[in-house]
This record gives sequence, structure tokens and C-alpha cells, in this order.
Amino acid sequence: MDTPKTDLQTFAPAPPSPLTREAYHGMATAGALSEDDRVELLEGQLIDMSPIGPRHAIITDNLIDLLRTAFDGRARVRCQQPVILNDTSEPQPDIALVQRPWRGYPHTHPAPEDIFLLIEVADTSLTFDSTIKLPLYARAGIREVWIIDLTRDIALIHRDPKAGTYSSVLQITQNATMDVQALPGPTIALADVFA
Repeated sequence: MDTPKTDLQTFAPAPPSPLTREAYHGMATAGALSEDDRVELLEGQLIDMSPIGPRHAIITDNLIDLLRTAFDGRARVRCQQPVILNDTSEPQPDIALVQRPWRGYPHTHPAPEDIFLLIEVADTSLTFDSTIKLPLYARAGIREVWIIDLTRDIALIHRDPKAGTYSSVLQITQNATMDVQALPGPTIALADVFA
């Protein structure tokens, strides 16, 4: 019996199914992923996270100190911990400012309605954070995202998500301050972030 021939130009393999958060956590439980694996789940794909350089680490530490002082008792500051965007995306932003406690605590990570602010500190990851992660955050309805651009020592404040993008973008330079729209009152001086 002859095997039917396939025209390779018309044959296209099925795209891989997106990985769900449940399957992602199942991989960790089964030992396929460890706590040392620096990956995050974005739109059903496991993405390697960039290594953290010394300047990135210092700026992140400065932000944590400033945010904890400014919002003590009003919000929880989380560093490089997961947040839930949807069933196929669980990124680990550099900093998340979330309700305390958040809905579902302690059995699940914060979801968009629990998040006041996400911050990405970006040097080598600037393009990825701006073109891949930022639209994901907007589509999930994250109300405010700061990208701290270490290549120019500025902050880009993204607010008001609409139709997968942020309708308000402010560029903050070192002589200016930043505030969290959902938590009025305290401000953060960008000069202190880069001190």
C-alpha cells in the first residue's frame, strides 16, 4: 500500500497551544521548573527574564524604599513577584504596588483590580518592556505603569488604558516628581530614584 504524498507547501503544523497558568504551575509542581528558573508566562509562552545588572538592582531598591515610605499602611510593595493578567499571562514586574490585602489573599496573586501601579525598570529590556509587556498590561486594564528608562534616566508614566494602549503618557525628568493616580497625596522625586 502506497503512502499518500503530502504537498509540503500546503502543510503547516498546528501552532502550539498556549500554556495556561494552571499548566505553568503544574510544571513547577512536577519539577520541570524551579524557583531558580527566571521565566515568566506571557500570552501562553514561557519567556526568559533578563539578568539583573547592578544599576537596575540599585534603582529597584531605591524605588522600593521610596514607595514603602510614601504608602506605608495604604498599599503593599512587591518586588519581582507574579501578578495575574489573565489565564495565560502571569508576569513578574520589577515592582507592583497592590491593595493590602488583595482579593483572594493569600491563595492567589494580585489581579488587575488589586493593582494600583506596576513598575518596570528597563535598560537592556526597554524594547521588550515597551512593546510586549506594556500592551499586555493595558489590555488587562492595569491602571498605571511606570517604565523607568535607565538608558535616558527618565520615567514614562502610562495611565488610562483603553483598547490595548495607554491614552495618557507623561515623560518625567529628574527635576520632577511622580504620583500614583489611584493613591493621591504622596509624590516620588525622580532625582531620589536615581540618587
